[in-house]
Amino acid sequence: MDIKNKVAIVTGGASGLGKACVDLLIQKGACAAILDMDEKNGKEVESQYGDKVLFFKTDISNEENVKDAIDAIMDKFNGINFVINCAGIGTAMKVLGKDGPMSMDFFNKTISINLTGTMNVICHATPKIIESESNSDGEKGVVINTASVAAFEGQIGQVAYTASKAAIVGITLPMAREFADYGIRVATIAPGIFETPMLSKLPEKVKASLAMQVPFPKRLGKPEEFAQLVCSIIENPLINGETIRLDGSIRMSGR
Repeated sequence: MDIKNKVAIVTGGASGLGKACVDLLIQKGACAAILDMDEKNGKEVESQYGDKVLFFKTDISNEENVKDAIDAIMDKFNGINFVINCAGIGTAMKVLGKDGPMSMDFFNKTISINLTGTMNVICHATPKIIESESNSDGEKGVVINTASVAAFEGQIGQVAYTASKAAIVGITLPMAREFADYGIRVATIAPGIFETPMLSKLPEKVKASLAMQVPFPKRLGKPEEFAQLVCSIIENPLINGETIRLDGSIRMSGR
């Protein structure tokens, strides 16, 4: 599907992988609506691109927040074509830690943002995509979700995170099959270790050690490389119902 003159929702679009997606989509002629809790960065991106970008401070796990944002997007852009779900959290916690069993509040929060939040945006945005005009293939839009290599090789301390990301992988095919009747494709990207704000807080020695675990190229992924794959998925009509690893062939160890 062509990207030019289309409208994309990008959750987590104020920084990191999501911000890189916004940058490339705008470069390719699209408009973008950012759903994120980071008001400072979100407003900065909005001011950078003028009327091409709208920022909405949105808790994606809150259904009313998401509904209000989507209504505002429709008022401004009069349509939605792409949903790119990048928002998520990844704090580590063992099931049996030094201070006792994992808090269920912690587990539920991870699931609520990473999985329920993703579904929240999809459920309320896709009816708007269905209202769009289709192209010659009968295609109306694309949904792209973000999983993680942790969905396949979760490390110790990643039980909650892995559960949420494995679920994103799991919903990809049945959702693609269902949405085929509406002309909407669904794909998932499972990134490896990327240079994101979350990772930037680590010491340089730790980041260098992580980079050395990547078989090739021996470095961390760049957010713009994630964005390149997002746009390739949008532009290639046969990518559907698939989870694509973007990881330099890394396979995570147990720790």
